Amino acid sequence: MDALTATLSLLRLEGIGLGNYWQLLERFDSAQSALQQPPERLTRKLPDRARTQLAEFQRLELDSELGQWALAERQRCAEECIYLLHWDDEDYPALLKEIPRPPPLLYVRGNPDALSLPQVAVVGARRASQAGLDNAKAFSADLASAGFAITSGLALGVDAAAHWGALQGQGKTIAVLGTGVNRLYPHRNLALAEQILAADGVIVSEMPLDTAPEAANFPRRNRIISGLSLGTLLVEAAVRSGSLITARLALEQNREVFAIPGSIHNPMARGCHHMIKNGAHLVETSADIVDDLGGLLSGLCASAVQQPGLFDESSGESSPLPDEQRAIICALGGDPRSIEQLAKDTDGETGALMACLLQLELEGLVEQLPGGYQLTGSGSKALLALAE
Repeated sequence: MDALTATLSLLRLEGIGLGNYWQLLERFDSAQSALQQPPERLTRKLPDRARTQLAEFQRLELDSELGQWALAERQRCAEECIYLLHWDDEDYPALLKEIPRPPPLLYVRGNPDALSLPQVAVVGARRASQAGLDNAKAFSADLASAGFAITSGLALGVDAAAHWGALQGQGKTIAVLGTGVNRLYPHRNLALAEQILAADGVIVSEMPLDTAPEAANFPRRNRIISGLSLGTLLVEAAVRSGSLITARLALEQNREVFAIPGSIHNPMARGCHHMIKNGAHLVETSADIVDDLGGLLSGLCASAVQQPGLFDESSGESSPLPDEQRAIICALGGDPRSIEQLAKDTDGETGALMACLLQLELEGLVEQLPGGYQLTGSGSKALLALAE
C-alpha cells in the first residue's frame, strides 16, 4: 500500500486528529506502519469504533471500510481533476512543509505548481470598509504585477478583494478553503473561484471532499494561508478576528507580517495597530512589502511597483473636482468625520453638503459609516493629487 492511500486511511480512523496523526508518524515513521499497530499502542483514547475499524483494516486491508473509503476518495479526485499531494511528495510546497504539523494531505484544484510560487497572504475583515477593500485590491494587484502570487481564504470582504486584485494584476492567486475543494463557500464567490481557476490559479484544502463549512475548520485553514506565504499583509481587522489569528500564526512561523495602519477611530484598524505594536511592519505602499521580500524575486525592482490606489487605469489624468467637493475631501483627510464636523470645517450649509457627499459617494470617493463619512481608496488618491 502506498503512502497516500495509507495516509487517507489513517486520517479516516475515528478519533485520529491532526495532532494524533503527527504523534503516530513520529513514533512509527509512516502511516503504513501505524496502521499495523495494536490499538493499545496508538492511543489510550481510541474510541471503540476506531478499534473495530483498525482490526478490520489489519485483517482485510484495502477491502476494509477504511481501505475502500481511501480508494473511493482517490477515484473521485481523479474523476474531478483534483490533485492529491502527500506531505512527503516532491511537489508539496516547501514553505508549508516547514510549519509545525503541516497538512498531511492537500486537495488541489487548478495548477499545483502555483503552490510553490513566492506568495504574499492578504487577509482582513469580511465587513471591511470600502477603503479597506480598495487597499486590499490595489496592494494585491501591485504585488501580483511584481511577481508574487496572492494567497487568501476566498471569504467575503478583504479576501475576495485580494483575489480580484491579483487577477487584475495579471497574476496568480491561491484560495485556501475551510471546506472540501468541491464544496465552495461562500456561494457568493463561486464566480470568483472560477476566475481563479481560469487564470491558472489554485483552490486548495486539507479537508476531505464534501466537507461542509464548520467553524472549527477555519482556524486550521488560516495556518495554511500563512504557511504557504513569505509574508502576510493585514488590511483591516478587529482585535478579535480570524484575520488576526492568521497574522499571529505567521509570526509564530517566522514569516514576515505587514499591516496597513488606519484611523484611531476605526474599529477595523485596531487589529492592524495591535499587530504593529507586536512586531508587524507598518506599510503604506506595496513597495514597502517588495523592499522586504523583493530580493527573493530575481530581477525585481521595487521602484517599478506603483503605490496602491494611486494609478489611473485609463489616461493617468483625473478629472478636476468642483471646489465644494475638493473642500470636503480635504476636510475628511485621513479620519472619519461627522456631518456636523464637515459642516463646520467647510463652512457649508447642511443641505448642499449632503448633496455633495451623495455625489462623492456615487463617484466612489467617499463612503458612509455609522455617524459620518470617510475617504475610499480612490478618495485618498484624490486627496494626494490635491496636495501635490
